[in-house]
Amino acid sequence: MTNVPTVRLNNGVEIPQLGFGVFQVPPDEVVDPVRTAIESGYRMIDTAAAYQNEEGVGKAIADSGVARDELFVTTKLWNADQGYDEALRAFDASLGKLGLDYVDLYLIHWPLPKRDKYVDTWKAFEKLYADGRARAIGVSNFTERHLNRLFDETGVVPAINQIELHPRLPQADMRAFHGQHGIVTEAWSPIGQGKGLLEDPTLASVADAVGKSPAQVVLRWHMQLGNVTIPKSVTPDRIQQNIEVFDFELSDADMGSISALGTGERVGPDPEEFDVA
Repeated sequence: MTNVPTVRLNNGVEIPQLGFGVFQVPPDEVVDPVRTAIESGYRMIDTAAAYQNEEGVGKAIADSGVARDELFVTTKLWNADQGYDEALRAFDASLGKLGLDYVDLYLIHWPLPKRDKYVDTWKAFEKLYADGRARAIGVSNFTERHLNRLFDETGVVPAINQIELHPRLPQADMRAFHGQHGIVTEAWSPIGQGKGLLEDPTLASVADAVGKSPAQVVLRWHMQLGNVTIPKSVTPDRIQQNIEVFDFELSDADMGSISALGTGERVGPDPEEFDVA
């Protein structure tokens, strides 16, 4: 079984650097992939209320035979539940579906700046953290502007900002900003949702040279940048391959050539504009 290194969050909690994401995995199909992931050595599972599969994730965790304190479980608050009281109720609902007494990380899924509720929402997260019901709290898809407002108006710096990040959107400025403030960068869509990125000739060349697949090369790039990341797959072979990225290293030249693939192209929405209930 592969042992995944951990990254220390700003409150001392350790998070596995590579985890398993379940975005777009249907509720009735999520149990087997999560079970396979845990058997393959993954110890961090990332879900969200919006994915509607928390219950299946909880079942897979319960069936895994792995002690709860050896697993790191993340879920996220959906947009319709922003606001102080609403967030507390939504957390209770997520915890019930997961069948857990606490989560390791709870994230605000999107900032929704036009609704102007994320500061009040964050104050509810601070309470959940203070009560020990979430071992760490963070955000997802926040920009520097949104983070600066949290710094100015509340007392707790997010442990993590989970953002779209892949070679076409390397997010160098956000990673630097996170580093300045002690926030860990976590990448969603780490291989660009397969939308042509893995066919890039630069990646193919590096993959040939190191004897790995293009996807493994991209995940290794994330590891060497210091990102936490959560690749998703429902295919057992791919689930296994995605965790086999700790037995090789990319050279500085390879790292630079992969980072140079950045075009600013997103596969997801712009956080300043996204506003879906």
